[in-house]
Amino acid sequence: MALCYMDGQFLPIEKATLPVSDTIILRGVGVFESICTFRRRPLMLTPHLERLIRSAAASSIRVPLTMPAMKDVVYEGIAKLQDECLVRPYITGGDIFLDGQFPSPRFFTLFEKVQKPSPDVYDKGVMLLPVDEERHNPNVKSTNYMLSYTEYAKCKEAFEILYAPGGEITEAGHSTFFLYIEGTLVTAPLSRVLKGTTREIVLQLAEEKGMKVEQRTPLLSELPRAQEAFITGSMKEIVPVVRIGQQVIGSGTPGPVTRMLHRTLLEEIIRWLE
Repeated sequence: MALCYMDGQFLPIEKATLPVSDTIILRGVGVFESICTFRRRPLMLTPHLERLIRSAAASSIRVPLTMPAMKDVVYEGIAKLQDECLVRPYITGGDIFLDGQFPSPRFFTLFEKVQKPSPDVYDKGVMLLPVDEERHNPNVKSTNYMLSYTEYAKCKEAFEILYAPGGEITEAGHSTFFLYIEGTLVTAPLSRVLKGTTREIVLQLAEEKGMKVEQRTPLLSELPRAQEAFITGSMKEIVPVVRIGQQVIGSGTPGPVTRMLHRTLLEEIIRWLE
């Protein structure tokens, strides 16, 4: 069963509708979040909703609900499903653009059974397809993911695309990217990428483990010297990357640092449940 919260009620997802006049349909104006549950509790709920509010504000969209009201919706929806959930709250641009603002947005939230990647993804690792592009407005989690799909369609062997404008690696199509090179964990700074919630957990764990961390854009030219790479996300957790384009990373198998961080995340995940 999948549900949608809209206009104060929960209904089957197939019965939820939006008017064709909403700018999320006409112009792609909208922001959203993807929140997973573990042990039936949402992971990093507050940071997710804080990012949703920031994304709306940066897109000139009025936020229609308070943070406590959005949390109430999330908890009530989770309680209505029996499985671990993928919770996706959306704020649309609504029908009106006035004085540089979207003053009449719509809020809805989807609740579905979470579909994790297959075990092979973690056991064997994945390939990313580098593209000489950069995500538009990377500090906003907007609904515009068109480039990630059109480029991916060119190489279906890839797990995701990897944004690498001018050879500088920023992020993957739906994930944060990390490179482990010569004893240092490297990931792009927040001036270039979305503030990923799992990214924050990984950085915290790395610090606690005494790992050296650099927040800078790793380079495609550095890949031959890298020992490991991985991507992170709310649903995928930590996925090892064993090839980027034709470049094999390290030994071509998931590395010990990636496995250690993923294992530690799962062992200690209760710290970030709400």
